[in-house]
Amino acid sequence: MIAVVDDEKSVRSAVVRVLRAAGFPATAFASGKDFLESWHFAQPDCLILDLQMSGMSGIDVQQSLKMAGANCPIVIITAHDSPSLRVECMDAGATEYLSKPFDIRALMHAVSRVVPATH
Repeated sequence: MIAVVDDEKSVRSAVVRVLRAAGFPATAFASGKDFLESWHFAQPDCLILDLQMSGMSGIDVQQSLKMAGANCPIVIITAHDSPSLRVECMDAGATEYLSKPFDIRALMHAVSRVVPATH
């Protein structure tokens, strides 16, 4: 299962729709808090995580997962790209980092790299 966490409904819905069309089971979460409250019950094979969200940021979510000992591949998506943010996310454990608007092929490539082929 791929978890998509983005507070922007249109992005969240579009990413889930594309993933499902490609055969990946995907679940959407409107906030980092919503995701963290449920991840113990269904730990994802991959997390697609928006960086700038109201409430809990993507970095906050990454740090919470790291402190909990989670080892889930994380694909960061952000509209606020900067070299320092990229380094911070990768240092915090992100596997991939994509700037919005991203090409859907780039997203599928990133997911395919981290999710086993037998999805």
